[in-house]
Amino acid sequence: MKRKHETEESLQNGSVTKVPKTNGAVASDFAAGLLSRATVEKYTGSYASSGPYKHAVVQPLISDELLRSVRNEIIDNIHFTPKETDIYRIFQSGDLANLDGLPESALSRLPSLLRLRDALYSPDFRSWISEVSGAGPVSGKKTDMAINVYKPGCHLLCHDDVIGSRRVSYILYLTDPDRPWKAGWGGALRLYPTEQKVTEDGRKVKVPDPQWTKIIPPAWNQLSFFAVQPGESFHDVEEVYHQKEGEEEDDGGRVRMALSGWFHIPQEGEEGYEEGLEEKLAEQSSLQQLQAKNDALDLPQLDFVEPREAVETEVEDDEDEDEGLCQADLDFLLKFMTPQYLTPDTVEELNDLFNEESSLQLANILSPKIISRLESQILELEHLDQPNNNWSTASPPHKHRYLYRKPDPTLTPAEDDILFSIINVFLPSTSFHKWLSLATGLSIGPSAHLARRFRKGVDYTLATAHEDDNMQLEWCLNLTPSKGWTGTDPSGEDGADTTSPTSDGNGTTNAPGPTIEGEEPPNPGGYELYMAADDADDASDAGSDSGVPLPSHTGQPQASSSTGGGHRRELHKTSSRSNGKKADPAIYKAASGEDEDDGILFTNPAGWNSLSVVLRDKGTLRFVKYVSRNAPGDRWDVVGCAEVEGGDSDEEDEGEDEDEDGQGKEGDEDGDEDDEE
Repeated sequence: MKRKHETEESLQNGSVTKVPKTNGAVASDFAAGLLSRATVEKYTGSYASSGPYKHAVVQPLISDELLRSVRNEIIDNIHFTPKETDIYRIFQSGDLANLDGLPESALSRLPSLLRLRDALYSPDFRSWISEVSGAGPVSGKKTDMAINVYKPGCHLLCHDDVIGSRRVSYILYLTDPDRPWKAGWGGALRLYPTEQKVTEDGRKVKVPDPQWTKIIPPAWNQLSFFAVQPGESFHDVEEVYHQKEGEEEDDGGRVRMALSGWFHIPQEGEEGYEEGLEEKLAEQSSLQQLQAKNDALDLPQLDFVEPREAVETEVEDDEDEDEGLCQADLDFLLKFMTPQYLTPDTVEELNDLFNEESSLQLANILSPKIISRLESQILELEHLDQPNNNWSTASPPHKHRYLYRKPDPTLTPAEDDILFSIINVFLPSTSFHKWLSLATGLSIGPSAHLARRFRKGVDYTLATAHEDDNMQLEWCLNLTPSKGWTGTDPSGEDGADTTSPTSDGNGTTNAPGPTIEGEEPPNPGGYELYMAADDADDASDAGSDSGVPLPSHTGQPQASSSTGGGHRRELHKTSSRSNGKKADPAIYKAASGEDEDDGILFTNPAGWNSLSVVLRDKGTLRFVKYVSRNAPGDRWDVVGCAEVEGGDSDEEDEGEDEDEDGQGKEGDEDGDEDDEE
């Protein structure tokens, strides 16, 4: 075990010792005939005719004997650590690009892996890749590869791989050669078609469709590759699915191990090098990211509207009306809300709490008069893949995907459509806005609302920043009726009696596999998370395959109240202005640690009948983590937002960063982002 740790440490930290590349016969390292003229022409033709964008699938690629030896070396000598962001959950080795720099003691245990690396980046195979893909020459000097392990629950969401000097993306599967991978286990590479759309200013932009059209399941000794194309080469890795409870299939634990990486453009001194090309590609990548941030073509588009009068009031004096809720307001709100939240004492308590923490988390917010009917309605809708024509799919998928329904003031909700009554009558009403203003002490402008459904195994939102200088008040009505969201409820009330379908005893044999450090219980995701970010942070760059790093599940940031409890005072402060210091989003420590200044501002797990309210200022990131197919159900919620009138983030920061003597406080950290498969 000590030798194993030494090898992994060397992979991560590098070494001063240089070892020359091997010079064995390259052709013998590949499958018989792979480098032949006939094989090149075969794959060139299939690559050119493939879709939704050009790609190739090659099997077998490597000599079976060599690849089996590589797999055994990895299992015996390399450790894997969990990595999770808003866009992926994986287990990853250290960077293999620096194999040459390992000490001889480590290299002596990885001879086959080194041989494989040299074969992949040899002149013969680089020429093969260049000709088949038509992408142009690729570098043998700049190697870029890592070993990723996907176990049940692991996934990688939609992105286009466009970073830096990447020219061709590839993945070579190292799954169990004696236990063929089944498509039903998940883990497939999925390719997305794009549609060219025109913005209001006449620019043509390629946008990926919400649904993939090409599925490439993993297979032993199979290579998939494609040219990296800005705004076009969108793909994801399907979740590796947990074994269902009661299944007795001997699946070896469903370990999807693969060697993935990129071929880069030629570097200085190499054949095909073009001076200035790397800088040009960087500019194109930056331009693509800027275009991707433009949300003009995104769905849904929020409609901000003034609150609507839902009741007739006899109060004519605006000043009297602004002092509090009139009887007509109370009568209306009692149709939807639990009475205790409407008493003056409770509203005053909420106001004090919000002023202290910039957030609220309220359990049992909806009235018992409607909650049982609402639960029945949502459970009925959950059995339908697409509830009805009133629901649409959020897109593009490199930003978000979920089903949504918008308010429509021209429609009157049916008596049994409680959910539509909430988004169309209750939340947009002047009565609710008055109550919300009283509870927060804020004056808010026009608001927008959405009902959302995050389907398990399908939906998510990736991290995006609030980029307006004015602060925004955001609220989320949690309406997830399913029980058992283990790992997201700190009280343990939900899912305490459930068992994991991945536990031993269900027919799975733990076959030899890679060593995983820090492996944690499965988490269903589906939680909404807010975090602080520096102004210069690029975590929300659409299309990138990096993301916002998450804490470990053992330190999972928790909500302040369960679906039935009310421990709301346990929340961390929700505004980055609250502590006078912005956290580095790349350093994402667990909320349960001693240092509470960890960048995690607020978490909102899937729950039932609770309302969260958050004051969000400029730069604050927000996302809903991908909902695993292992989740007990879909995440349902209704979200709303409104600009805070007279609330400028910068002014608030300046005011709160000054101490009693008028001296400002400083705090800044720097960090780097990683990128994955």
